[in-house]
Formats: sequence, structure tokens, C-alpha cells
Amino acid sequence: MTTYQRWLPLGFVTFATFAALAAFALPFAAAGSTSPTRVVEGSLLLGIVTAASLMVALGELARYAGPGNLSRATALLGVLVALDAALRLVPSVLGASPIFVLIILVGFVFGPAFGFTMGALTLLISAVVTAGIGPWLPFQMICAAWIGAGAGMIPRSPRVETQRVVLAGYGALVGFLFGALMNLYSWPFAAPGAEIEHSLYWVPGLSFADTIDRYARFYLTTSLMHDAARAVATGVLLMFVGPPILRLLRRYRLQVSWRETQTGGTRPVAASRPPRLQG
Repeated sequence: MTTYQRWLPLGFVTFATFAALAAFALPFAAAGSTSPTRVVEGSLLLGIVTAASLMVALGELARYAGPGNLSRATALLGVLVALDAALRLVPSVLGASPIFVLIILVGFVFGPAFGFTMGALTLLISAVVTAGIGPWLPFQMICAAWIGAGAGMIPRSPRVETQRVVLAGYGALVGFLFGALMNLYSWPFAAPGAEIEHSLYWVPGLSFADTIDRYARFYLTTSLMHDAARAVATGVLLMFVGPPILRLLRRYRLQVSWRETQTGGTRPVAASRPPRLQG
């Protein structure tokens, strides 16, 4: 892989990340503004930019994110994405969906780039399956992508119990963060330009402090219980279902890995096995 090929996906991912962060921060950046129309237009524009950047980044990452044998890694990615997207069809209670569990485990085993691609593609395919396509989709995709990439950055522990607790804690944390970020994106649309004052919604002319105060009350009133159910479900599933899935994913990682031979060629071989975890 050339230097250009290696850095191009990172460049697009970085661009999409900053675009999404700008959209999420828009209600606070627009504090004091008296034009709700500009805030809505800006959020929609940043959504378009984020979607375009993500599609290019995913096209590149799907080619280079996987370990070792490219065709096997790509096929494995497709299977994992399809499986996880199907999990969105499982009935949930208060948003307690299992969809983030596999994204976190795949990112933890295969690394940040693979996890980023897994998260974004899973939300994209599941939105097609469930007819959930809308202006919110690019932001759902990049939030899920961040979750997968973040899982790939979690330090490894030689102890099974420590690893289970860390993954469960991470799953619970991102369960709250996903809901908080997605609410932050949609918050200006809840009552843009409302003439009647309401203590929960964004309105033009709010100061920065008032914007934070209103969003905190909006989140606590409308979303805390929903996100808590998602966080608890994700954490519990990672604690009890995570270890056997991790072992299975590690076996698949060995099968799609390769290393260079002394003669300069490449041949598929089993990658070095990770150290045995001590319970």
C-alpha cells in the first residue's frame, strides 16, 4: 500500500469527523443568533458534507482496513455488517438494542479502522432494511463509526475479568453518548423559531449558558431513561455474551491474516496467537 493509499482514508475520516462535530456543536456555536433558519440550513449542509465524506472514506477503508488477506477480510466485514444490521430488527424495549455489541467487539478485535467501517456500514444497511433513511442517518453512521473506532483503542488486558468489565463499561458509556449526540443534532429541529417560550427547546437569541442549561433539561426530560436502557443492555450483553463472541472473532482474525515471507512474497498463514488470557 502506498503512502497516498494509507493516508487518503484517514483524511476523509478526519474531514467527516470534524464536519459532524461542527453540526453537533452548532446550537452552542450559534448562541446569540436570532436566525433559526441559518442554524437549520447549516445543520442540513453539514449533514450532506458528512454523508459524502463518509461514503468515500468507507469505500477506501473497506479495501484497506481489514488485516491480512484482503478478499477474506472484505468478505468477513460484509458478513459481520449484514449480521449486525439484522439485529436491528430484534424488538427492543426503550431502545435497548443489541446492535452496538458486535460493533464494539469487532472494533476491539480488528482495530480502529475496521471498527470505524463496521459501525458506519452497519447503521447504513440497517437503515435501508428498516426504512430509517433520513437527514439523521449520516450522524447515526458517524456516531456508530466512532464507537467502533474507540473500541479498537481500548487497552488490552491479560485478564478475562478485567477485559469484560472494561468492555461492559465502554458499552454503557457509549450507550449514553450516542443518545446525547443524536439529540444534540435534532434538538434545533424540535421547535425552531418557536414564538412561545419553552424551557426545554432551543430558540434564537439564547446565550451560551442558557443553551447548555436548556439542552441539559431537554436531555434529562426526554431521553435519559431511553439512553439508560440502551446503556444497561449494551453493558450487560458485553459482560455475559462478549467473551465467547471475542473468541470466535479472534479465530476469524487468524484465518484472514498473513505475513511476508523472507523471499519478499506473501502467503496466508496463521497470525501469531494472542497470549492466553488468565481468568
